[in-house]
Amino acid sequence: MKRARVAVYGNVHEAVEHDGSLLLDDGRQVEKTSVVWLPPIEAQTIFVLGLNYQDHASEIAVKRPSEPLVFLKGPNALIGHDAQTKRPTGIENMHYECELAVIIARGGRDIKKEEAYTYVKGYSIANDYTVRDYLENYYRPNLRVKNRDTLTPIGPWLVPSQWVENPMDLTLKTYVNGKLKQNGTTNDMIFDIPSLISYLSSFMTLNENDVILTGTPKGTVPVYDGDEIVTEIEGIGALKNTIVGESTFHQQTFF
Repeated sequence: MKRARVAVYGNVHEAVEHDGSLLLDDGRQVEKTSVVWLPPIEAQTIFVLGLNYQDHASEIAVKRPSEPLVFLKGPNALIGHDAQTKRPTGIENMHYECELAVIIARGGRDIKKEEAYTYVKGYSIANDYTVRDYLENYYRPNLRVKNRDTLTPIGPWLVPSQWVENPMDLTLKTYVNGKLKQNGTTNDMIFDIPSLISYLSSFMTLNENDVILTGTPKGTVPVYDGDEIVTEIEGIGALKNTIVGESTFHQQTFF
């Protein structure tokens, strides 16, 4: 069943979907609108794939990579479903990126492709916003392009791997203010999930709750203050997020 992490009643709870609402780990049942949604797992290392869909690489006029283009993201960037993402003042090109998030189940090193799926705990949705104004190199994005606070909503659900028959054949869609803007499928990935797990584990140990963000298809457009973005993946769910201006996050003094 779909799993989530939420804040309600003054505490953080594990929860599952039940009769259209949420069943908390202490047995209480609450409405989905009554909680604060958190990232569905406490993420460890977050791996991010650049240019992993051929159509997206073509869209931004760069060559298909010959090996996975991977960089790391800090957990500070992650926020939950129905949260707000800060849009920096004075930028022009901030783009959403609907991505299938792969959650690792257990530690492993030198994992063979044919065994890779046994290391997958489940799947979620990530919206890995990119501030392209700061981009210096498509092949190795610099820190402030991908690691800004609130830049990566993830969730709402962790869907266990056994519930997803073929993660390499899922439809991805993004809606901006209710209008479909991005439409692709995971079977267009250049490097599939087993290849990515095998590649990463060939030089470093993967651990439980590591996250692999697998890239995005074509169809990204700029987003602006007040826009509501819904990223949706077949069989995984729909992740909603709102863009807010930097002035919303005004400096506060605490006593």
